[in-house]
Formats: sequence, structure tokens, C-alpha cells
Amino acid sequence: MHTYSRTSPTTRPRPTTPRRGRRLGTALLALGTAGALLLTGCSGGADGQGDSSSYDRGKGESRSQDGFPAPAPEGTGPREQREGQTDEESRDIAPTPDDFLSTFALDVDTASYGYARRTLDDGGLPDPSTVRPEEFVNSFRQDYERPDGDGFSVSVDGARTGDDGWSLVRVGLATRAADGDSERPPAALTFVIDVSGSMAEPGRLDLAQDALRTMTNRLRDDDSVAIVTFSDEAETVLPMTRLDDDRDRVLDAVDGLEPTDSTNLAAGVETGYETAVDGLRKGATNRVVLLSDALANTGATDADTILERIAGERREHGITLFGVGVGSDYGDELMEQLADRGDGHTTYVSTEEEAEEVFCEELPRHVDLTARDAKVQVSFDPATVEEFRLIGYDNRQVADEDFRDDRVDGGEVGPGHTVTALYAVRTEGGEGGGHLATATVRWLDPDTRTPHEESAELEATDLHRDLWASSPYGLRVAAVAAYFADCLRQGDTRWSDLPGRPSLGELNRRADDLARDREDKELYDLAEAIETADAMLG
Repeated sequence: MHTYSRTSPTTRPRPTTPRRGRRLGTALLALGTAGALLLTGCSGGADGQGDSSSYDRGKGESRSQDGFPAPAPEGTGPREQREGQTDEESRDIAPTPDDFLSTFALDVDTASYGYARRTLDDGGLPDPSTVRPEEFVNSFRQDYERPDGDGFSVSVDGARTGDDGWSLVRVGLATRAADGDSERPPAALTFVIDVSGSMAEPGRLDLAQDALRTMTNRLRDDDSVAIVTFSDEAETVLPMTRLDDDRDRVLDAVDGLEPTDSTNLAAGVETGYETAVDGLRKGATNRVVLLSDALANTGATDADTILERIAGERREHGITLFGVGVGSDYGDELMEQLADRGDGHTTYVSTEEEAEEVFCEELPRHVDLTARDAKVQVSFDPATVEEFRLIGYDNRQVADEDFRDDRVDGGEVGPGHTVTALYAVRTEGGEGGGHLATATVRWLDPDTRTPHEESAELEATDLHRDLWASSPYGLRVAAVAAYFADCLRQGDTRWSDLPGRPSLGELNRRADDLARDREDKELYDLAEAIETADAMLG
């Protein structure tokens, strides 16, 4: 959670999660107060050049060779963790008052929301550590304008919450619409399937088998599938096999899966990547799909060790990891770390309908890539903004000066996606005007790795509408999802409550009204989950 407050050092609220944002040096601050603050409005075109706007974004700023503004100079970053200081102690360092940047890697994960719903359906409350607000928000697709080609469109809007000058600001990103199934590249998918004893629970391996059968029948003839299983050891059950006339061979392998023994997830991932490399297809999109409850209890059990074993394959061949979580008892943290650090993403399924959606709809969207190492940087105007707080993305924050360092990992995103980031923002002087923020997304072309940027801006006067009375429909949906996640984390001292957060009862009414407005089943499900949580917490 990236937090900034203009209050004095003795009264400034302390950040409640690790903070990796960097403070700006004096020279950059001077540029910021003049209205620049590092970012420009470059277009996402092939040449990386863009038009100027009515807001002066840094006349005379230094530029790197690629034509973009130079990264923040060395030495302008935050205080390093003091010698001997623990991570828990270091997170209590307050942000400096000259830090007006917020930088994070994109994330299209949705597992946290799916697992929370499953836990509520089972009569329990999710552990606050498994609740990631950005995954709640990104579970609901937005209607942002889409770009014509690869890369992103960017939009920024916001509205007042009614809480002492606080507003919600929405940064919205969208990729181009997904191609039809016949237009995408062929897929080479290596499924790494957990067959440990814990997968015998109904709704785990059986659910995966049903979805895999349906998916196999829907894939194209020029697609390929490999299957690796793991329990205490890993085994390649099916090498990379073109479907063509071999669908029955794939289906037989799926039918033969049976749960047994313990969970050596590390062995499964390592063997899965070896199998993917052995069956690597040029001209195809090569992916490893991990399906597990992520309850690793044998071999390496931490994400860094597991990923280090397959680092060469990931970097050399660009094979990304798509994690699909299952089970009422689920290793959420491990799966999330594997996906985030493995250049991939994760989701969670608990019903046949959800599994079919993931394997037959989402997975084809994830096959193609439109952007690699995508990062966002939001520059808040110090003359206008008094406080701001990024809602979620706690594990995805990037040092501000690394925004344009393309060696630093970002997020991989495919066609058909929308990504939303919400900020709680308090403006200087309440209802005043002036420039508020510039949001810039930077990404690499998935084939050439050429960098591109796209920006959008927001004025303080754009925040004068009321969040619940007159703001855009999508902003209200995102607000309900974010506030719901915040309610589920209440009582955990690592996070402070969001300004303007309604009660669960009011959120339930808001969600129900939004669902009725468009007869949206996903929003009805959200309203039901909020109602269940309200009954438990009330």
C-alpha cells in the first residue's frame, strides 16, 4: 500500500504495509511543482512519440535515448532498510513529503476474490492475508475504450466519497479485444496437475478433469497439449502432443489421473517446464498451466526456490505460468507468489461453471500476449494533492526510478483484459481546481521488446461529482469491490480503513442496485457474498 500524507513528520500516518516507492530529489521536485514530475504523455504508437497536452509535463526535462523522460536519478530513492532492522520494523518508516509518485507492476489476478467467495459459501471468513483488493476489483471487467493495436488505452476518472475531502480516483487500462479463436496463434500448453492426496476432496481433481475434457474438445487441431502430474514425485504423463487426430490420447491421459501421496509442487513445476521446453513450438504460444491446491509439503515449499530452479527456461524461452487454484483449503500465498514472480497470473475455481469459464474462455485469452513487463506510474501534483493511497497492489509495488528500467519485471497481459487501480486521494483545500495526476503505463512489445508508453491526465475539477449519485457505472462497481475487500481486512492492523467506506449493509444495497441495473449475474454474486459477510460480522 503506497501512502503519502502532507502532514508533519510527527503526525503523519505511517504506512501499514511494506513501501517500495522512492522519494524524488530536489531537482525533480522543482519540476513537479512546475507541473511536470517526470511523466509525459507519449502515445503508444510504434515510434513512442506523442502529442503534447494542455498541461505542461516538464519542459526542459532530461530524456533518455529512447525519447522518454529519463528515470529518476540515483540517490533520490527512499532510505534503505537500516542495518539490523527487520522487515516488520522497516515498514513503519513514514513516506517523505516530497514523494508524489506511485509505481507498480500490472496484475490481472483474480484468485483472491474467488477464494473469498468460496470461503464465505463454506461458512467462514477469509483470512485477511488472502484478501487482495486489486483482485476483487479486477474480477469485474470494465467498459474502457480499447486500443486498436497491442498495448493499452489509459483512462483516469474519479468522484468524491463524501468523507472530509476524500475522493476515489480510478486508473483504467484496457488491451485490444481478443481475436476470434481461429485468429490467435496456436497454443502449446503444458498442464502441471496436482494429484496429491489432498486433491481427492470433491471440487478439486474431479473438477479439473471435467474442465480439461471440455477444453480438449474445444481446442483447435493445431494446438498442442502436454500433461505432467505430481504428488511426492513428478511424472510426464503425456509429452507435447498436437491434437489433430490425438484428442483421444489426451482425454485418456486426463481420465487416468488419480490422487495419491504428498505434494511436491517444486518437482511438478520443474518437470513441467522441462516438458514445455522439450515440446517447445516455434510460432506457437508456449504456456505452463499449474493446477493445484498449492499445499506444498514435500521438497522446496517457497516460491523463490521453486522459481529459481526454472529461471533459465523462463528467461530464455519466455514461458509464463498460469496458476489455477482449487480446494477449500488452499495455499493462496504460494500460488500468488509463483504467478507474480513467474511472469504470469492466477485465478481460483470452485464450481464446474467457473472451471469451464477459466479453461475454455479465460485460458484462450491468456494464450496470446499483447504486452510484457507492463508497469504503471501515477504522478500526483503536489500543489493539489494532500494525501493519496493506492488500494491494493501491495505485492506489486516497484521502485519509482525502476519504472523505465526494462530489466525490472512488470506484468504480462493478453488481449481482452481490463486492469483497474483505485486510489484514495485527498486534495489540497478540498474543492479546489488544478491538475491532479498523470497516469502512465509502460510496456514492452511482446515480440520485439520495444518499449512504449501511453498516458492520461485528471484535473481536480473532475472529482466534483458524487461517487454514489453521479459517477460512472464502472467506477461504482470498482468502489463496491474495493470497499468489500477492505471490510474483510478490518481488524488487521497491517491496513488502515479506507476513507469513506460504507457499512457492509450499504455495500450490499449498492451491489444489488448495480446488478439490477444491468441484470449482471457476477454482481448478484458479489451482492450475495457481501450479504453473507455482513451476517457473519454483524
